Amino acid sequence: MSGMLTSFEALFNTDLDRLKTELESYESDAQLWKIEGTIGNSGGTLIVHLCGNLQHFFGAVMGGSDYQRDRDGEFSKKDVSKSELLEEIEKSRQAVKNGLQALSEDMLESNFPLEVFGHPMTYGYFLIRLQGHLNYHLGQINYHRRLIKG
Repeated sequence: MSGMLTSFEALFNTDLDRLKTELESYESDAQLWKIEGTIGNSGGTLIVHLCGNLQHFFGAVMGGSDYQRDRDGEFSKKDVSKSELLEEIEKSRQAVKNGLQALSEDMLESNFPLEVFGHPMTYGYFLIRLQGHLNYHLGQINYHRRLIKG
């Protein structure tokens, strides 16, 4: 793997490290799942969702793993321990690696096999969207953690 694929792997690994740091920064498992005010998703829910998203698109779609996504379940699971979430983050990291290794630089310009947003897009464009999605929720998790702590 080289070029842009290596850059994508570095970006996703950096953000997965940040996700792990956010998770470990919660003072307790209970705080991960606490909801206050108008915030609808806890930090724990967002971590489960991000791991499901990455393991589905990188692992199953790009990497050919047997991962079966339950997107609705990602938003209904509660009280998953920090240790289990850490395992899911590492599974997600491996899924990203495997998915990117299954691609070639030339494939970045070819169409992604699913029309996730109702229209065709290239692998390169979809990887950027996945990166943006991860960062968006990473910011929400950081905000949730600080709000719950305060």
